[in-house]
Amino acid sequence: MSDLVGDARHLSPSAQEVLRLRAVAALVAGWDREDVAAVFGVSLKAVDNWWMKWRAGGRDALLARPKGRPVGVHQVLGEAEQAAVRQAMLDHRPCDVGLVGQLWTRRLVGDLIAKLYRVRLTEPGVGKYLKRWGLSFQRPDKRAVEQDPEAVRRWHEETWPAIRTKAKAEGGEILFADQVGIRSDQVTGRTWGEKGRTPIVRRTGNRFSVNAMSAISTKGRMHFMVFPGTFDAAVMCRFLDRLVGHFSHKIHLVVDGHSAHRSKTVRTWLAAHSEEIELHFLPPYSPELNPDELVNADLKHSLPKGHRARNQAELAAETRRFFRRRQRQPHIVRGYFHGPHVRYTLNENPLSF
Repeated sequence: MSDLVGDARHLSPSAQEVLRLRAVAALVAGWDREDVAAVFGVSLKAVDNWWMKWRAGGRDALLARPKGRPVGVHQVLGEAEQAAVRQAMLDHRPCDVGLVGQLWTRRLVGDLIAKLYRVRLTEPGVGKYLKRWGLSFQRPDKRAVEQDPEAVRRWHEETWPAIRTKAKAEGGEILFADQVGIRSDQVTGRTWGEKGRTPIVRRTGNRFSVNAMSAISTKGRMHFMVFPGTFDAAVMCRFLDRLVGHFSHKIHLVVDGHSAHRSKTVRTWLAAHSEEIELHFLPPYSPELNPDELVNADLKHSLPKGHRARNQAELAAETRRFFRRRQRQPHIVRGYFHGPHVRYTLNENPLSF
């Protein structure tokens, strides 16, 4: 046994723990301390030490303990100071607190700490604090500077609950709609390739595009229309006419503030179909509140991976195939309502993240 153990100091912490437990078990079984030391290849002093620990604290006293000082001991920043820096990062951009830039990096966090507490930390040292604070390096989401926070608040707390209540009282259904353009020269996604040599994607040199309008409901339904040319009031009326033909109950359609949605032509059409459909408008510059934007992102992400359209007709056909595939996947459509920004259901208020 002693030949197998060798110098116990060279064993891993877990192996040393097992050695201590087995040695003490032998002592409890009636072995002499000299025999235990000889069999397990350790000194009499080590055996006596383990026996004293076991008698004082039982089995737990023999278990391996993390080495080094405990987390938080002798840290440069106290708990209150750490909490203040963390909250400042979450509530402000670097430029808001007298630094340069809009994105927090380890260097800028170090500059903030130096500015607040006159302590200069290395970037790895700052990184340890960031990890301890539960923060991670992320790609930020974008918000338009023109967005009105008060309008967004009213949407969350007043407008959306009112729409939901009205739709429920009328036995109607809520849908969100948006339009999207797809171009032949669009390339998204990544592929593996040799370092230093950018991979090449073959596509047609001709430039053409198609547009699409889609609407989705929290129940997993999807409706769409693919069309050439620009999106205008006439196209919107055509889409609305096709949409109401699929429903036997009233539709509450949520859209953005596009000029075509608010045009006199569309208002006239809606007045003539007020029993079938009603339009509701999102706050300006707030695409993150529209789950149909995730449909557009899904389309633009999925389409270039598989399509090799050489003309507008082929691109339109590929676009229709995408929408028809999603129509057969209501679980994915419902998932658009549980995106990273806002969750919508018919039974709850939207929850922002």
